[in-house]
Amino acid sequence: MTNHHGSFDLNAIARQAVIDAGFNPDLPAAVQEELRTLGSESPAATSPSDDRDLRSLLWSSIDDRKSRDLDQVEYAESRPNGDIRVLVGIADVAGLVKQGSAIDSHAAENTTSLYTGFRTFPMLPEELSTDKTSLNGGADRAAIVTELIVAADGTVKSSDVYSALLHNYAKLSYEAVAAWIDDHGSTPVEVANVPGMEAQIHLQLTAAERLHNFRKEHGALELDTIQATPVVNNEGQITELSVTERNSARELIENFMVSANVAMAEFLNARGVTSIRRVVRTPEHWPRIVEIARDLKDDLPAQPDSRALADFLGRQKTADPEHFPDLSLAIVKLMGPGEYTVQRPGEKNSPEATGHFGLAVHDYTHSTAPNRRYADLVTQRLVKAALKNAPMPYTDSELEAIAAHCTEREDAARKIERKMRKVGAALLLRDKVGEQFEAIVTGVTPKGTFARLINPPVDGRVMHGEHGLRIGEKIHVKLLSTDPARGFIDFGRVGA
Repeated sequence: MTNHHGSFDLNAIARQAVIDAGFNPDLPAAVQEELRTLGSESPAATSPSDDRDLRSLLWSSIDDRKSRDLDQVEYAESRPNGDIRVLVGIADVAGLVKQGSAIDSHAAENTTSLYTGFRTFPMLPEELSTDKTSLNGGADRAAIVTELIVAADGTVKSSDVYSALLHNYAKLSYEAVAAWIDDHGSTPVEVANVPGMEAQIHLQLTAAERLHNFRKEHGALELDTIQATPVVNNEGQITELSVTERNSARELIENFMVSANVAMAEFLNARGVTSIRRVVRTPEHWPRIVEIARDLKDDLPAQPDSRALADFLGRQKTADPEHFPDLSLAIVKLMGPGEYTVQRPGEKNSPEATGHFGLAVHDYTHSTAPNRRYADLVTQRLVKAALKNAPMPYTDSELEAIAAHCTEREDAARKIERKMRKVGAALLLRDKVGEQFEAIVTGVTPKGTFARLINPPVDGRVMHGEHGLRIGEKIHVKLLSTDPARGFIDFGRVGA
């Protein structure tokens, strides 16, 4: 496919953005040599002989239609007492990516896959992430399984973690499952072709709904932000911005992954293992969130309260669903980004320990995407060592350095992805200079004031009339200029 839009080479712009942010987009020679060594190794053969053989269970995966780096598969079964046994299988990436190898060192440097909309820069070589360490449809693979016993009220009565062999019988997409479940469309052929798979997916949905309702009751935030991805045609031209929408399929996977990550963190804590945690701290800008609620004729307590915030968001989604994504975006900005920290045994109830404010959970790690995130791969190595009662593969100080580096690189990755969305948006809007749009203020920083258009959902900087604006405020702006090469979009506030 030609990747040019006029004189703009989108792939080249993306690659340069990656380099400028300090990422290495190229595989070193040592990595390529290791790949040749791994060329004939069977993925399933990396699993020890004492692993459980769960290949007969009706495992399936649900991911984006274009995804080939499949990290997780799911399975559910009913129990006579009404409980549902949920199994989440995570690709055993650590079985092939050895600690200290050239492949591991390259992944440790970048720490994350980069999704620019035009080109993906994978954390691991594609020979691994889309093949040998991917839970591909129709393939036997080694995995780390998290087992959850989900009661009717959504509580997880018990959990377990173990190694297993499994087989993915249906590679499904969010789009196809949502069209089937939410829009009452036809059953996806990948489901129809596997006897029992239709009932299996419906049971997974039931389990996910239980988990969702329980999390909601305990203060998990339901946010619905807009993320627009440029759509590129066969000539490399950007034709529109595609908005990712929430649906039953995405919520199914989200609820399973959150529950699996909580269970994995609890497993490591119970084994007395120092581990990397994913945290979202109590919002420093809570007073501004309270002001936003007051502007909407609602009330929040003076002190941060995730349950109260969740209830407020629920009321607003019901009262004004059209503008709920704008509200969600403002809340996300004010909450701040997540980060990786290290939790040592015995620190769970210490004042220094923190949790995930947005998910309303105390124990939370990242463990479900070892093909795409280095923190997850490190966590998997800790889990495998704990399962074997082997010495831990990292010291506390090494984990602290990894956590800090992963946080810094994740922040850089977000900036790249945001910039490339702006490049695409600038190309799409370059013929609309002078037109006016409705917008919402998304950022007020020493570097400038930023806003997002309501339609199309495009981010830019407010260059005129920005003084006095606050996050979450709705304004009208005029498009002043675009600079696609740098991803710059400049607005002027109308009526300032």
